[in-house]
Amino acid sequence: MVLVMNRRKQPEVYDLLYQLGVTANYTGFFHMAYAVWLCVEQPDRLLLVTKWLYPEVAKQYRTNWKAVERNIRTVSCIIWREGRPLLEELAHRHLEQKPRNAQMLAILASSLDTGPLAVHGLGEAVALAGEDDDMGVVDEPVNESRREAVVTKNGIPLAELQIGSDDKAAAFVAV
Repeated sequence: MVLVMNRRKQPEVYDLLYQLGVTANYTGFFHMAYAVWLCVEQPDRLLLVTKWLYPEVAKQYRTNWKAVERNIRTVSCIIWREGRPLLEELAHRHLEQKPRNAQMLAILASSLDTGPLAVHGLGEAVALAGEDDDMGVVDEPVNESRREAVVTKNGIPLAELQIGSDDKAAAFVAV
């Protein structure tokens, strides 16, 4: 089954790539845009980019996964060269080296995904996605999306929190 990019999300993805310095004259522009959209729709695609994400993009554009990987890598290099300040803002941290393809896709997808992942209170133990028996404790407040405040029904704002302190930590929304 080949998915067609949601018309509402398409301009957002394209605008983001343009802001990062990538133009539509690169084939990778469309490959990257579609891959980001797929990752926004289903974030666990980032776990198996070579076996799951690239083949799906390749199918959409009638090419092979190796061409998709190369074209996304080319676009990543352009973003690193032309749009590094914005990329670092989207990543919420200074980047010492160019992110690998999956990391770049994760940064871009998370900047477009405005929905909360889960609701947990500060200090509450939570199960980490993809981990069988591992538990984490919400311990550090962060603002991932910076788009708009999340508020409860009674108007009290929610604070976004991060599990752990490294850049691989999962973000959660706390009540």
